[in-house]
Amino acid sequence: MRVVIAEDNALLREGLILLVTSAGHEVAAVAGTGPEVLPALLEQHPDVAVLDVRMPPGFRDEGLRAALAAREKIPNLPVLVLSQYVEESYAAELLRGGNSGIGYLLKDRVGRVDEFLDALERVAAGGTALDPEVVTELLIRRRDSPLDSLTPREREVLKLMAEGHDNTTIARTLVVTERAVSKHIGNVFLKLGLPPSDSGHRRVLAVLTYLKNPSTAV
Repeated sequence: MRVVIAEDNALLREGLILLVTSAGHEVAAVAGTGPEVLPALLEQHPDVAVLDVRMPPGFRDEGLRAALAAREKIPNLPVLVLSQYVEESYAAELLRGGNSGIGYLLKDRVGRVDEFLDALERVAAGGTALDPEVVTELLIRRRDSPLDSLTPREREVLKLMAEGHDNTTIARTLVVTERAVSKHIGNVFLKLGLPPSDSGHRRVLAVLTYLKNPSTAV
C-alpha cells in the first residue's frame, strides 16, 4: 500500500513514517506544509493519504482543504485526517466531501498502533474510521431529531457502527449476542427511516450519510 503523509510536526511525522513502513507499506511522499500537500497527492495518486488538519503557513485547515481538493481531482481518494482536538465542523465538512474511504482520528490514536493501522487499512479499502469522540460530537449535534427515538442500547450500537465496527466487534464490546446486535441494527434503520441492511460497509455509510446531513435532523 502506498501512503502519502502530511504532518508538520517532525517528531510525529517520523513516527508515522516508522509505523507505516514497519507495517509493510510504502511511504510514497511526505509533506510538511499545506502548499506541498495537493501537488504530492496529485503526483503520487496514493492508496491512502494521512493528513494533519492544521498545517503551515496558517495553521488553520490547510490539510483538510488539500484533502477535499484532492478528492475532487481524484474521486474517492482515501483520506485519513488527524487532528489534535475534536473539531466538529472539520469532521462534518470532510464527511460532506464523500462517504467512502474517509477517516478522522485524534492524534492520540496514533500511539495506539493497532488501532491506527486498522483505521489506515480500513480507510484505504474504502471504509470509514471515525474517532469515537468525533462520533459522540456528531451525535450530540443531532438534538430534536429521529435519534431521540432510539433507546440507549440502539444509540450505543449506532455509535459503534459509525466508528466502523462490524457485528462481531459490536457484540463483543457490548457483551451481547450477534443476533441481538442484528436486531438493534434493524430497529435503528427503521427509526431513522433508512433501508434495513446488514451488509457491514453499506450500513455504516448509510448511518454516516444520515449524520452528515443536518437537514435530516429536524
